[in-house]
Formats: sequence, structure tokens, C-alpha cells
Amino acid sequence: MEFKRKKNESFEAFLRRFNKTLIKSRKLHEVRQNKYLTPKPNKNKKKIQALNSMKIREKNEYLKKIGRIKDEPRNRW
Repeated sequence: MEFKRKKNESFEAFLRRFNKTLIKSRKLHEVRQNKYLTPKPNKNKKKIQALNSMKIREKNEYLKKIGRIKDEPRNRW
């Protein structure tokens, strides 16, 4: 969007016109909505994360079986 000040237009009037058109176009609303939106990870990243978590889980189960890690109940709250 491009805004230019009209001839003999005060700054306050220009600012008011700018804000009004910005609100009508809903561009500001869309930008604020997507401000904290994170992109979805692609399939390859998901696979790698899943494989890593499986390896860690298997390693922890093995260590629990041989007695290196104590099997403690989880306290969720």
C-alpha cells in the first residue's frame, strides 16, 4: 500500500486517512494474527525427530533394565 499526502492536507488529516484505510484493508489485523505463528515442520524433520526420540526412549529402557537408571514414578502435578 502506498500513501501520499494530498496537496494542502494537514498531517493529522493524512494520519486519520491512513489509519482508516489500514483498518478497512484488515492488513494490520492479519499481520498481528500471524505474528507468533510458527511454520509447520516438513516431513523430513518430523521423521528425524521421531527417530531421535525412539533412540532415546530405547536407550533409557535399556538403562532401566540393567539398573543404571532408577525407575521412578512420574509426579505430574
